Amino acid sequence: MPVAASAIYFLNLRGDVLINRLYRDDVGGNMVDAFRMHIMQTKELGTCPVRQIGGCSFLYMRISNVYIVIVVSSNANVACAFKFVLAFCRLQAVALFKSYFGGAFDEDAIRNNFVLIYELLDEIMDYGYPQNLSPEILKLYITQEGVRSPFSSKPSERAVPNATLQVTGAVGWRREGLVYKKNEVIIFIALAVANGYLSNTGNALRSDVTGKILMKCFLSGMPDLKLGLNDKIGLEKEAQLKSRPTKSGKTIELDDVTFHQCVNLTRFNSEKTVSFVPPDGEFELMKYRITEGVNLPFRVLPTIKELGRTRMEVNVVVKSTFGAKMFALGVVIKVPVPKQTAKANFQVTSGRAKYNASLDCLVWKIRKFPGQTEATMSAEVELISTMAEKMASTKPPIQMEFQVPMFTASGLRVRFLKVWEKTGYNTVEWVRYITKAGSYEIRC
Repeated sequence: MPVAASAIYFLNLRGDVLINRLYRDDVGGNMVDAFRMHIMQTKELGTCPVRQIGGCSFLYMRISNVYIVIVVSSNANVACAFKFVLAFCRLQAVALFKSYFGGAFDEDAIRNNFVLIYELLDEIMDYGYPQNLSPEILKLYITQEGVRSPFSSKPSERAVPNATLQVTGAVGWRREGLVYKKNEVIIFIALAVANGYLSNTGNALRSDVTGKILMKCFLSGMPDLKLGLNDKIGLEKEAQLKSRPTKSGKTIELDDVTFHQCVNLTRFNSEKTVSFVPPDGEFELMKYRITEGVNLPFRVLPTIKELGRTRMEVNVVVKSTFGAKMFALGVVIKVPVPKQTAKANFQVTSGRAKYNASLDCLVWKIRKFPGQTEATMSAEVELISTMAEKMASTKPPIQMEFQVPMFTASGLRVRFLKVWEKTGYNTVEWVRYITKAGSYEIRC
């Protein structure tokens, strides 16, 4: 249930009301006095953004020298109320006001623009329910210019042309009238982070992949895109709709999926296809997580032997499991050693290795690691002899960093990308894959 705000107040640091708007008649006009007496004049200010006084809840936050207070009388959604003001660390309502009168959002700006702010408060909230906060859309029918701060150098923003669909809320993330000489779509199945915890025999004890699908769209007009992935549910739904058996091949199960607002969720729920009208330029289409069928790109086989109190022998074998035509970049293996390490002598078949005293580990770096190959590091570690009795110590895991272009540890693949636009132009599609190491650890 969205928040139903009974009133919203803008107060200065002394508690004086700069501007307010009552949306419902279930609270009195003197409720701000309770906020001033019980919260602002006590030491509890700032300790908790939600307070209950006399059957009403006060949700407040401070921005510059102004307090924004939302009063609700029912058991409303507090998270929705704060998202009205603060969403993903971007002040939406404040950014809306600043887009009209520029400069800092402070007491002077509110006093100079109270007529405009009253108009905006009537549009962005209806009977206590948040509505549209997009400055581009609101400027289509609230054309009044605010009194800008003399210190503001921000130019006036242009209104979005031909935005009938945007006023209705259909595609507020894209404007009409875009024209490109070359229509391109670039898909990055990027930031696919492989998280793994491996045993000293190279077997995966725990593994998962979290990733993003990023897109760059340079398309004319108002196109409609349809993206097909090799996810199990989507393929089964497609086969069911077309009354034919599911195609053979590797499929994956997406455990958690988060979409950009442009994705048609109704069609996804019914057809399990990702259909959307894309924003212009670069954006994040979706996030996902996969916990089954993860193909980790490396196996690491470590052998660590203690030869008395002053010597250690470390052998590490790294094997790549991806295709021979691929290669990994920026491979770094960190092998922890005791704090009393004096020096280490290395023999490596590829890359370079050294002892890093600040990290208490042996750092082995390989700039380029081909697929279906293995590399070996052997090290003789000399320890400082101490008189203290030897204590049983835990062995931290070996850590690994890498990135592998054109490889997906999750197995997620793009099956097709279809673009529909009324002019019927041709498009150029590009798909790129990359897998990076997340928390990739090997037990010693």
